[in-house]
Parts: sequence; C-alpha cells; structure tokens
Amino acid sequence: MEKVKIGDKELFYDIQEILPINTHVLRIVFANSLPASYGDITTYTAGGIEGVTLTGYDTVYRDEGKTVYLSNDKSVYIPVETSTGPMDPPEPHSPTMKELKASKLREISAACEKSIYAGVDVNLADGVIEHFSLTEHDQLNLFGKQIQVSAGVEKIEYHSDGMPCRYYNAADMQTIISAAMWHVSYHTTYCNALNIWISGIEQAGDLETISYGVEVPEAYQSDVLKAYFIQKAAMTEGERDETAS
Repeated sequence: MEKVKIGDKELFYDIQEILPINTHVLRIVFANSLPASYGDITTYTAGGIEGVTLTGYDTVYRDEGKTVYLSNDKSVYIPVETSTGPMDPPEPHSPTMKELKASKLREISAACEKSIYAGVDVNLADGVIEHFSLTEHDQLNLFGKQIQVSAGVEKIEYHSDGMPCRYYNAADMQTIISAAMWHVSYHTTYCNALNIWISGIEQAGDLETISYGVEVPEAYQSDVLKAYFIQKAAMTEGERDETAS
C-alpha cells in the first residue's frame, strides 16, 4: 500500500489513492488514520521507495472523512446551489507539467520496486542456477545471513524460490548475498537516474519517451551508473562465453 509523509514529520500514513483533481486541488484517500494538519506531501511506494514531494498543499479544500481534498492556493470548496435547469458539463482537466512529472515518477518508482522484488538468478559453485526473490523481507533476511558469513559460520540455512530450506556453504551464501546486493543497488541507481532525467524534461511529450528499462542519456548517467553498465555488459559477455563453450 502506498504511503505519504506530511512535511518534516516522521509519521507515515497509508493511502489508497492520491490524485490531482485540477491545477490546485489534490485528492487523497487515506486507508486508516488521518494527519492533524497538512503541508508538503512526500509519496512513497508500498516498498518504501520515495517518490515525489508535492509542495504547498496545506489547506483542506473539502473533507469527506477518509477522502480529503487539499489545495495549494488556500481555496476551499463552496457548494453549488441546486438548480433545476440544465447544467454545463465540467471542463476537461488538462494536467500541468508538475502533475505529469509526478505521475511519471510514481510509474518509474513502482517499476523499480517490481524489478527489485523479482529477484536474481545466482550461479552457485556446483554450476546449479537458483532464483532468489528480493522483497524487503528477503533483503532483511540476507542482511542477517551476511552477519553469519562475517562471523565465520560455515553452514547457513536459506532457500531459493519454491524450494525447501537447506544449508549453503559460506562461499555460496556470499555469492547469493553479493548478487542480491548488486541487483538492488543497480536498480536503485538506475531509478535515480530516470528520476533526474524526468525532472529535467521541459516538454510534456518528452515524458512519454521515458519508461523503465530505456537507455538513460549520458547527461543523466552518474559515474556510479556508468560503472554498473560496464559491469553488466561484462557479466552478459561472460554468460555468452559460458553458453558458447
């Protein structure tokens, strides 16, 4: 479930939906508790990856219980008087560049989380390839296994996807941990580059060219990401050599 944080407070609130209604009004559907006050809103994916910060939404435009409308221009909702005559249809909403960027950032963040959670294939010392998912729970488990390896434990219990728990020797366990850490760090670094790219977009149409998995323009590639690209190319080449042989 997505979450939001209000201002610099450390409390997180579960939400079912956050959606811009127009240029100045934002709708949030809270799942449980509601904040006592509002301000800058930072969004987070269900996996805790930070998305976008929406500034200035400190006014309750309309309160419908768990559904709260906030405005960034101090405006509040004024009920329209009932009319027996025909009503004009509402004007179509044209999202602002800020809203489009916020939507794209959420899309990329969700795709990054999905890619991380999908996990990684690991080639063990005996030549067997096993797959390991990397949800937040899995990552925490592997952090604990790293402590065991560092402490000199020789036989460490763990399991690959769909398989019963078994003992791995320290070398194989370190291989699994290293592959998992690389996988998570690579996707986090790549996602960060996409976010910076999105922030630099000036034309709405250019946002449509960005999706998770596309090549990042060199101007938005950090030195860390470039190093990961080199490592990834080397690993791919090594897999090709092994297949050929």
